[in-house]
Amino acid sequence: MAQKAAKQQAARNTSVLNRTHLISLAINAFFILLRLVLFRASSTRATYLLYGILSLPAVVIEFWFERIGRPVIAPNGELKKSGDDLEAKGLTDYMWDVLYWTWGCTITAAVFGNKAWYGWIVVPLYSIWLAWSTFGGMREGMAGMAGKSSNAEGANGTPSNRQKKMAKRSEQRYQYQ
Repeated sequence: MAQKAAKQQAARNTSVLNRTHLISLAINAFFILLRLVLFRASSTRATYLLYGILSLPAVVIEFWFERIGRPVIAPNGELKKSGDDLEAKGLTDYMWDVLYWTWGCTITAAVFGNKAWYGWIVVPLYSIWLAWSTFGGMREGMAGMAGKSSNAEGANGTPSNRQKKMAKRSEQRYQYQ
């Protein structure tokens, strides 16, 4: 039972990577076949140039996932490295979003033509929004350290009803007769 979690991670990563590669192969083959067979008249050098340039991030992300996520097995069959978690939050999650969006743009460009690649503009806009919301959240979280008053008063500087009650109780508790 040693390394049970590592073996499960390795199996999960292998499954996810194989599925990702098959989906990517199917989508890219769909684009090329549809452009060569059905839409041959609108198939130009610009079409394939846009396809190559705008599909490049998906290819790079896939190779990156392959590099960090593929388990390494020793020649004797022992698991050396299970690979990083491909379902991790943060940057990995964002890269999955870019990969899925690129696949969607590839499918729509195959069916509707080159104008569908304008949908790819959502990725940089999403990146800007994500960075801004992250920075804004950090800025608001750090605002408490910027030197606000140490007493917990309300927004207008007056104590809340709860604070008034607590102060009154503490006065009653320490009164000597």
